[in-house]
Amino acid sequence: MKGKYSLRASVTSELVFQDCKIPKDRILPGVKGLRGPFSCLNNARFGISWGALGAAMACFHSAKTYTLSRIQFDHPIASYQLVQNKLAWMLREITKGQLLAYHLGKKKDAGTWIPEQISLAKMNNVDIALDIARMARDMHGANGILDEYPIMRHMANLESVKTYEGTHDIHNLIIGKHITGIQAFTRTI
Repeated sequence: MKGKYSLRASVTSELVFQDCKIPKDRILPGVKGLRGPFSCLNNARFGISWGALGAAMACFHSAKTYTLSRIQFDHPIASYQLVQNKLAWMLREITKGQLLAYHLGKKKDAGTWIPEQISLAKMNNVDIALDIARMARDMHGANGILDEYPIMRHMANLESVKTYEGTHDIHNLIIGKHITGIQAFTRTI
């Protein structure tokens, strides 16, 4: 796909398979139905939960560095309460996201993770990363939109990450089914 504003380093394409015949010796052993694709999806979502935190950390570090060096009224803007409050909030959310992803990784290693936990981690960590990117852009003032800083690149990529490997709404439905025992997204009207 040409003309992308986000995930520009990624090769994005549409693949269409129609009337394909796959020889039996090419079929993956032990994979039945959707188990194989969902296994790949779950691993991708887990990776996204960590990758989003990396973007959040880059935005946090840029905001911290910028606010320490940006002088306003003879003081770095990092010396003001609102800026420190934002930096503290960013660090708190990144740390919570790291703990969530780390705990999920331990469950993955033990073979006890469940798809709903993966959805929760992916959705939460992408959401906080986007909020952090937006806040960091604001803290950079007019400079927040310049390519000299990584903010807008991360923000654009996170906007895409929010929708791939399951949109925010789909993850909420997955978690909602887990909570209620009722599957809302396959009902016919």
